[in-house]
Amino acid sequence: MPDSLSLEQKRQLITYLSEFVFEERFKKLYEIADKRTRYITVVLENIYQSHNASAVLRSCDCFGVQDVYTVETLYKLNISKGVTKNAHKWLTLHRFMQPNTDNITTCYTQLRAKGYKIAATSPHANSTSISELNVDKPLALVFGAEKTGLTEQAINQADYNVYIPMDGFSESLNLSVSVALTLYETTQRIKKAIEQAIWSLSEEEKTALIFDWLKKSIRSSDRLIELYFSEKL
Repeated sequence: MPDSLSLEQKRQLITYLSEFVFEERFKKLYEIADKRTRYITVVLENIYQSHNASAVLRSCDCFGVQDVYTVETLYKLNISKGVTKNAHKWLTLHRFMQPNTDNITTCYTQLRAKGYKIAATSPHANSTSISELNVDKPLALVFGAEKTGLTEQAINQADYNVYIPMDGFSESLNLSVSVALTLYETTQRIKKAIEQAIWSLSEEEKTALIFDWLKKSIRSSDRLIELYFSEKL
């Protein structure tokens, strides 16, 4: 297989590989890709609880959020397949885990280069409710571990601080619940306020995603692709 594939080659391979999956499965890939978004993304900072981190990944898949960024300066992300139900396979993970590196700044810099505004979840007095968060620009929602929350650096370098309004004695929610509630609120608002052509993936992105998903759906897909190119020669 060539080191890098052109868009046209990926389209041709999608047609070829589609013969090795059920028709319903193939249609499902396109249906899900049409609902995927990079307009909103999730950032996880130093999450050490495998169960919670894995539940967050499952929520991202459920709400159509394709990209998840993980800052792993203190703790490595451990994924529990039993919790994600393999949902993590369909996501794009961007991991920042270099030792002796300011990983949160590196992550934020990359996000801003892609046009994101960064919203750190924080109970600080100057925080904005998620229901009032500006969704006019692509959003990166940043979450920290349950007990410690986000680092001061992650909070201070963000464009916004946001919180989930609560009326009980408890001052915080379980991490995975917080992410799910925030994603529900923001994705619903984005889909109402922003045209689908803006929040959805480009045709090139969809093609790349479906090609990747097909490969993951088919056993020995790399071998099939090698055979495809050998027959072309």
